[in-house]
Amino acid sequence: MTKRVYNFSPGPAVLPLSVLEQIQSEMISLPGVGASILEISHRSPAFDAILAESQALIRQLLGVPENYRILFMQGGAHLQFTALALNFLRGAGKTAEYIITGTWGNAALKEAQKEGPTRVVWDGKQHNYSRLPAFSELKLSADAAYIHMTSNETIQGVQFVGQPDTGTAPLICDSASDFLSRPVDVARYSMIYACAQKNAGISGVTAIVIRDDLLERVPKNLSASLDYANFAKNDSRPNTPPTFAIYVLMLVGRWLRDTIGGLDKMAALNSSKAKLLYDAIDTSGGFYRPHARPDSRSKMNVTFRLPSEDLEKAFVKEAVKQDLTELKGHRSVGGIRASIYNAMPLVAVEMLAKFMADFAKKIT
Repeated sequence: MTKRVYNFSPGPAVLPLSVLEQIQSEMISLPGVGASILEISHRSPAFDAILAESQALIRQLLGVPENYRILFMQGGAHLQFTALALNFLRGAGKTAEYIITGTWGNAALKEAQKEGPTRVVWDGKQHNYSRLPAFSELKLSADAAYIHMTSNETIQGVQFVGQPDTGTAPLICDSASDFLSRPVDVARYSMIYACAQKNAGISGVTAIVIRDDLLERVPKNLSASLDYANFAKNDSRPNTPPTFAIYVLMLVGRWLRDTIGGLDKMAALNSSKAKLLYDAIDTSGGFYRPHARPDSRSKMNVTFRLPSEDLEKAFVKEAVKQDLTELKGHRSVGGIRASIYNAMPLVAVEMLAKFMADFAKKIT
């Protein structure tokens, strides 16, 4: 087998090796089908089964109630920034409220502002997006068109635990970077959306968990490719869906269920991985400076700085020699970012923690 590095990329991100091996073994022909997943019709019995199992796995893993639909769309989370505003804000006669905790919350807000009135109920800019609000800080409106939150900000490395009480206002969550990484009380949300390429698969497909009553609010005559009700009516196939990406999502769902043992165990493993890196930061005597405050730290994206940009460049360069790759922070904030999504092996995080300790000792 060709040598593989430990890929700490924020996305597209690492996949389970067993999933990659199964994809490889089935690429020429799906079992019992005689053709590749890349070749079969999206309306064939074989893909019917893949689609149904993918939906069932998400429902099982998250405990999705019966009054929710599971949809698959293309375009990533960016497309959803526009789609949700088209479906639930344009012409609604109400204001959408946004909790801004980092880069992607801001991006979602900018798209919504093109479609209707918005209000920012909290913005962490004054804290350089290093902390999240306590839910008691949020002054939310019961008659909002919807309230939008980002559960995990990949660039700043902050992550919510739980969700605010929004009363009768629909709560919509961008869960792109922590979807299927931990249990979630789905019933507290009206809609959750997430691109797959962090924890659940590859780029090209976005999973949407949406409550039936929210679907009833979708206005008529929307663009067919952005109409949630149209996707629900056509079982995610008003046109050709991203068949290969849905197939990979199915395989990752099986891995989470059968190999990991469900989201409780996945969450425990993710917590263990994150603790290793935060301990390495906190015991470095200030050599590593975390971006996020302790009560807001992400278990998906660990972000920190070194004493100088030159040292950060040296850190990244030396890490590559240890097969620890893609550790450079986002271009907008710099520093270091280690993305430790579901499929990142514990041994890789242990290696990174040791490398951090050795690097700091060598420099200081």
